[in-house]
Amino acid sequence: MSEKLAPDKRHSFLHNGEKVFEWDQTLEEVNIYINLLPNVHPKQFYCKIQSKHVEVGIRGNPPYLNHDLFSPVKTDSSFWTLEDDIMHITLQKRDKGQTWSSPILGQGQLDPYSTDLEQKRLMLQRFQEENPGFDFSQAQFTGSCPDPRTFMGGIRSD
Repeated sequence: MSEKLAPDKRHSFLHNGEKVFEWDQTLEEVNIYINLLPNVHPKQFYCKIQSKHVEVGIRGNPPYLNHDLFSPVKTDSSFWTLEDDIMHITLQKRDKGQTWSSPILGQGQLDPYSTDLEQKRLMLQRFQEENPGFDFSQAQFTGSCPDPRTFMGGIRSD
């Protein structure tokens, strides 16, 4: 049932009208997807994940991405992989349940409507996680949605 509450589409991060990467999020993670350049050996790509910063590029060239993150991440459980010509970066949120409006601090923010939709989806994901016998995939909020991190005492950590 929890897969019904998974992100149904990726958000595009654009710069000067060009897609830089796509991204989505869950309660615990932010995922970034970057299309790799053809004719570059996979071992040439690199990704450096720091608590509040990410750097991605091709060795010997200026970085493709070199930005502060929207919020801190757990570096020991964040990682990157190369799959089918895509670099997939998984950032483990330090604050589980926080709704990120963009992976990059101050750039490419979701509009308020999209941010509200993300917060509602994450809240339902939290309900599903805390009540595994119930199906919240068809549930809806009317009005504003509470913050998934703080609602009813906050997220339980096991």
